[in-house]
Amino acid sequence: MSIEIDEPGRSLLLMGNEAIARGAIEAGVDFCSAYPGTPSSEILGSLARAAEHLGFYAEWSTNEMVAIEAAGAASFAGLRALTAMKQNGLNVASDFLLTVNLSGTGGGFVIVVADDPSAHSSTNEQDSRNFARFADLPLLEPATFQEAKDMTIWAFELSERLKIPCIIRSVTRFSHGRGNVKLGPIPKRERKASFRGVFLTVPTPMWHSTLHQKMANAREEFEGSGFNWYVGPEQAKFIIITCGSGWFYSQEAVKTLKLDGEVGILKLGTTWPLPEKLIASHLKHAPEVMIVEEVDPFLEQNVKILTAESAGDLGPIKFYGKSSKYIPDVGEIAPDTVISALARIKGVEYHPRDEGYRDKVRSVVGSYAPFRMLSFCAGCPHRPAFWAIKTALKMDGRDGVVAGDIGCYSLGVGPAGYFQSKTLHCMGAGIGLATGLGNLRQFGFEQPVIAISGDSTFYHACIPALVNARYNRSNITYVILDNSATAMTGFQPHPGTGTDARGQAVPAVSIEGICRAIGAEVRVCDPFAIDEAVENLCELLQSEGTGVMIFRRKCTTLELKEKKKPKVRVDPEKCIGDDCGCARFCSRVFNCPGIIWDPEVKKAKIDELVCSGCGVCADLCSRGAIIVEEE
Repeated sequence: MSIEIDEPGRSLLLMGNEAIARGAIEAGVDFCSAYPGTPSSEILGSLARAAEHLGFYAEWSTNEMVAIEAAGAASFAGLRALTAMKQNGLNVASDFLLTVNLSGTGGGFVIVVADDPSAHSSTNEQDSRNFARFADLPLLEPATFQEAKDMTIWAFELSERLKIPCIIRSVTRFSHGRGNVKLGPIPKRERKASFRGVFLTVPTPMWHSTLHQKMANAREEFEGSGFNWYVGPEQAKFIIITCGSGWFYSQEAVKTLKLDGEVGILKLGTTWPLPEKLIASHLKHAPEVMIVEEVDPFLEQNVKILTAESAGDLGPIKFYGKSSKYIPDVGEIAPDTVISALARIKGVEYHPRDEGYRDKVRSVVGSYAPFRMLSFCAGCPHRPAFWAIKTALKMDGRDGVVAGDIGCYSLGVGPAGYFQSKTLHCMGAGIGLATGLGNLRQFGFEQPVIAISGDSTFYHACIPALVNARYNRSNITYVILDNSATAMTGFQPHPGTGTDARGQAVPAVSIEGICRAIGAEVRVCDPFAIDEAVENLCELLQSEGTGVMIFRRKCTTLELKEKKKPKVRVDPEKCIGDDCGCARFCSRVFNCPGIIWDPEVKKAKIDELVCSGCGVCADLCSRGAIIVEEE
């Protein structure tokens, strides 16, 4: 069901990200921007599908810095603007974030950041709430899906009253969980932009002082906010203070342990600045406090500061949380995390499941679910690209270094990419590191250097480093894995795909055109043509200066939507099994998940459900035992 339907009072089952997007629509958002990043991607994706019909603007920006600046410009022109990103993206956007807080804004400006506790699809599990404290900006954390929608509407209103951006923070389980959301009306707004004010950051304490006053005003608003509430005994001696995802977990813990009559829960939706009077009113009757949150002890530390400052009125309070190790200080929390911690504190016996049950589940599930290592999809063009890199470096013989980057090809650090990538940090860091390594010749460094990135990452973060490499004559080979999409986060378009966020045709920005304009030697090759790919890469490794190798092949997942896949089979008469190369070359060394080992006949075979029919394995099989049959 589309989030753009105008049926007030109707309830829809919405993802957390969709609820935030619906809130922006009900707030009358005018301008939306983002760069795709899990777990935030569905926010802009949902808004883009509704933009044309409802008359607002939506774009996939080249990176988060551009996204936040573009949305900031819309706010300066008096429009309501929203930008969304994951926690890594907020790092990219932080330069503007830490100046727009001082310059102030015009129309409501909402920044949504979706954190990824346990780093399911990230290189870190950063807690972005620290940016709110660092930048002195209001922070809101929804705990329910209904609240996510309603809180987004309020965030726009709050931003317009305070004339500063407001941050909404979500986490993976909330962003991708689902719940019922009751719809409100979609306002009819006249979208008229006009840049009238002056938005500057001037080197004077006055701007900082003004920001502090705005935050003081925010605190006063937070004291009476309906997004903060308390449940439980009126004068409970033990309370849980929680926010965001911790609300549901805390409720479940109290209910499971049957502690409803003695444990209260103070749920906060406005977590920076703290509503100090509200919190203090509950601390007065609770000498024991447990704090439940993800990821850092952000709320815990701030509540402790408040307690220290009010020690004369509040008296001694014992805290249980991350500092005392009752709640883990890394990774996601879950219902059992909170239940176990509360049971331990209160001395209640709790056994979720006995060992026998767990062993039975493992044995049953294990019998139906074969072991699968983390790998590229069957037929992914990145697999032969990494094979070409591995082969070319071996033929070169100088112990080359591969600097990796963020995307599907991050798997290059492991067996899927034959352990080729030796570095992995943030988007664009691969070529940035390579430019440094490529200029160490005066120190005796003679190893060839390869940098890797994808096509979307090229536009996002790699162009400045490529310019730097060319400008400073860095001796590197930059491999761009162009699969025609931002594949890792859901196949969103980028400047090279020829379509925008709304699906409209736009001029494609040529990767090779940019690289050639910089002055780099550029070669383009299909990675499925293994021999050609290896030959080109070997030649670039032997060349001086900055070379660019573009491996271009559409993502197989997209390709299979457009055409029927060929049938691939193994000829058992030709397959020699363990005696092939390094023992089972195709299923163990090349390691495509579409090729499996049949232990009964001791031969390789094709998993027809998984195989994409790409045929690369057939090209590599030295015995000609793998056959591709075009239909």
